[in-house]
Amino acid sequence: QKTHLKSVCLQYPLGRLLNSHCFCLLKNGMGLTIFFLCAYVPKTEAGHCKWEEVLKDLERIKTSKDIDVSLYTANADEDEECQELVMRCFFLETEVIIQECRIKNCSKTQDVWNIWKNGNDSFEKNKLTSTKSEKCKECEEYEEKNFTEFVQNFVKVIQRDCK
Repeated sequence: QKTHLKSVCLQYPLGRLLNSHCFCLLKNGMGLTIFFLCAYVPKTEAGHCKWEEVLKDLERIKTSKDIDVSLYTANADEDEECQELVMRCFFLETEVIIQECRIKNCSKTQDVWNIWKNGNDSFEKNKLTSTKSEKCKECEEYEEKNFTEFVQNFVKVIQRDCK
């Protein structure tokens, strides 16, 4: 029974404190606005990257020995205004990897498929549309590189985009 009395004794001052300091804001329009904004604005995770799942799959496929293909590989240090087009090129080239994996029955086919699917989903959700600048290259204008170099540059481009 002593415990019950202690909790009642603590609840009363706590209630008065909340009533006097916190809830006084709710008595005016500005306080209500702030309260509702804080309560209903969706929270975003700090440091969250929309390409996080793609990065995980790239880590899984980067050491694959059964993917042997040359791919158009954009440079990781392309101009910032070309970033979206560079990302699109990388995702388009994953289609080539998917085809290669279908022919050779690669062990990482599902991971490559996930990269392509997650990339396309993200472009669809965000309706990314950049106009082609004179500075930006078409995918086919980039140098063809082996699979390992392709994945390394892909990871660098994603990490740059996530900063």
